[in-house]
Amino acid sequence: MLHFTRWKVVLILGVCVFGVAFASPNLLSQESAEALPTWLPHKQISLGLDLQGGSHLLLEVGVETVVRERLNALVDETRAGLRGARIGYSGLGVAGASVKVKLRDPADLEQARELLREIDRDALITTGEDGAISITLTQRALAVIRDAAVTQSLEIVRRRIDETGTREPTIQRQGIDRIVVQLPGVDDPDRIKKLLGQTAKLTFQLVDVNTSIGDALMGRLPAGSQILEADDEIGPSGRPIQYVVRKRIMVGGDRLIDAQPTFQDNQPVVSFRFDTVGGRKFGDVTSKNVGRPFAIVLDNKVISAPVIRSAITGGSGIISGGFSVQEATDLALLLRAGALPAPLVILEERTVGPDLGADSIRAGKIAAVLGLALVVVFMAVCYGGFGLAADVALLLNIVIIAAALSLLQATLTLPGIAGIVLTIGMAVDANVLVFERIREELASGRTPFSSVDAGYQRALTTIIDSNVTTFIAAIILFGLGSGPIKGFGVTLAIGICTSMFTAVMVTRLIIVAWLRRRRPQTLPI
Repeated sequence: MLHFTRWKVVLILGVCVFGVAFASPNLLSQESAEALPTWLPHKQISLGLDLQGGSHLLLEVGVETVVRERLNALVDETRAGLRGARIGYSGLGVAGASVKVKLRDPADLEQARELLREIDRDALITTGEDGAISITLTQRALAVIRDAAVTQSLEIVRRRIDETGTREPTIQRQGIDRIVVQLPGVDDPDRIKKLLGQTAKLTFQLVDVNTSIGDALMGRLPAGSQILEADDEIGPSGRPIQYVVRKRIMVGGDRLIDAQPTFQDNQPVVSFRFDTVGGRKFGDVTSKNVGRPFAIVLDNKVISAPVIRSAITGGSGIISGGFSVQEATDLALLLRAGALPAPLVILEERTVGPDLGADSIRAGKIAAVLGLALVVVFMAVCYGGFGLAADVALLLNIVIIAAALSLLQATLTLPGIAGIVLTIGMAVDANVLVFERIREELASGRTPFSSVDAGYQRALTTIIDSNVTTFIAAIILFGLGSGPIKGFGVTLAIGICTSMFTAVMVTRLIIVAWLRRRRPQTLPI
């Protein structure tokens, strides 16, 4: 245990230098650190929501909307299937959590059952003697639909937040249908709420030129059309202008591959580009409907309804609607990130001010410095020169923890500071075990060299056992915990690894170097 090969010495010193280099940017301001060349260590520790302030949102995914859309799609599929099979029916529609339809001829029941079973094999189909049919989604199918909606919403929320440039956001699922969003350092939470509150479902639909809005409002609305309000166009009555729009979606926003804010005629607009399939569909629609208005619909509101002047075959276009620069930027962001499968409802909102975070950092610094000072004094008093060696290793341990947090960009929270303070005490635990064992070996009559060698050899197993068990607990906290608990687990796990290195390697190297240089007859311990 007292022999160090040259490569081991180089490795230990290299790790220490590495720690100092990667921890040093934390001594600079954020602007100064970002101005450093990229080939130099420039990353700083990322502070969590409770330390630098920011916004905490608890969102609920409207999964029932997705279920309703699936039932409506089932209605359309049922209608097409029954018409294709020339089976007469009436009363087709959604009733509660089921799709109901009544056949005009009960003799067609068996044929209709087979047809509907092919449409959706996960549906439960029940029939009555009078030709009534009820199609209900099974609990398993409902669970799959809801889980997929939450999973997709989580991914879309993450894309939208990432597009805003927020550093180190925390976005995770909570329970069955909820999402927790924590945004450290956000200074405009209202914009974030607006971005997350929009479903951003973009569609391109033809305007029904054969039906006037007056006829539609009087009840003469064709089955394949619907009334939609304009997003920002106000009529003479002071209410939004209304359009009669065909329900059929000619091209969906899911075919978009890019959207960017730009200017046209000195007005902010959004340019968009389709994928190959979307571009072909867009070109076909515009070539066949020259001279007709084409509604651009976002979340069931008409942004604009320009007249198609000529075929647009390039797979790209412009959305204009009297946007401000910020509105155009946000709309482009939403379209790039994709549409949410269901609306999100903000159940809880908390804003943490930077002053509270500054108080937490100040309190954490005081606790860390006080804990460090007490440990340093205790080790020096109880173990003399050996205690001073342990103190040097302890300082290096803190530096390496800061370097690891900076390099990994792990988020430091208030419980994470508590984990560092705990690590300060745990870091010297291994040294205490070794030093006490060395004292026992000296008391039994061994020489200084033999006592140090035996002390490290016989205490090593105990050191490994105690640290491994604590490391397992830290991994469990990180894996099963969330938010503050996860932050505590991260710093505790990193602290255990670094303390093992500094206690077993750095302290031992310092003591061995001193022994070989001084050749003492007694040990100052």
